[in-house]
Amino acid sequence: MNDQVSFTVKDGGDRLDKYLAIQMCSHSRARVQKLIAEGLVKVDGKVVRSSAKLGNGNFVEVTIPPARTSRLEPQLIPLEIVFEDPHIVVVDKPAGLAVHPAPGNVDSTLANAVLAHSPEIEGVGGEKRPGIVHRLDKDTSGLIVVAKTSASHESLSRQFANREVTKSYRALVHGTPAEAEAIIDAPIGRDRGNRQRMAIVSTGRNAITRYKTLWSLGTYTLLDVRPQTGRTHQIRVHLASVGYPVVGDEKYGRISTTLKRHFLHAEGLKFIHPDSKELLEFRSELPQDLKSFCEEISIPSNL
Repeated sequence: MNDQVSFTVKDGGDRLDKYLAIQMCSHSRARVQKLIAEGLVKVDGKVVRSSAKLGNGNFVEVTIPPARTSRLEPQLIPLEIVFEDPHIVVVDKPAGLAVHPAPGNVDSTLANAVLAHSPEIEGVGGEKRPGIVHRLDKDTSGLIVVAKTSASHESLSRQFANREVTKSYRALVHGTPAEAEAIIDAPIGRDRGNRQRMAIVSTGRNAITRYKTLWSLGTYTLLDVRPQTGRTHQIRVHLASVGYPVVGDEKYGRISTTLKRHFLHAEGLKFIHPDSKELLEFRSELPQDLKSFCEEISIPSNL
């Protein structure tokens, strides 16, 4: 079955293909142009060319054909489902589970697990990452939303691209930040000396992270962290760059003798439901390994 997405133009002047490439950010401009060429895009009920200029109030309708078959294999991996309906599924991801296949993690990922749980996700948003609209690092636990339809994938991708999704994390760092609340605004790109790492580089992509101190013992500080952008390893790189690396972060800090992964948990997620337009908000408690570490160092885990 085809999916349908539609938009009412608020700021006219752009070409149709450029406008849709921005609105449908999970699709390339070439893909958008292909949809237009196949007559799957209508403006005010009429098929037009890619170069057509849009005006304020134009109503754009896009028909998205069924996704191609996914190359991923469904795998029965236990999932903690926080919320599910015909459009989305919200999962509380455990540490150690990669979100999608990548070098070193060719299967046994969240994508494989969700595909087994909801076969209708097959191919949504792409063959290699069906349903995935954002990601968490493998050893970061917490909330992640997965799209079950192409229309939901488009809506959620647009919300993330427009910074309309609120994400909050709990991070335990070494030391005490000089400022109890601060914004870290520094571009992030590949580390020129080690392509397996990210770093603050002048040619990197814009990245903004807000943090607030929740509790401090001097040696350790528990932070509420709210990334405004979604760069790879953003929170870990930003906090390490100002001298307060995440505890247990082997890549950007140092190994912990008692904590077997970095102390970073996606505890909050807020976004607009792609179909009902209802504001949804979810919370996730710290998992037991992070709670136990907090108890060891006498920091409350329920802040």
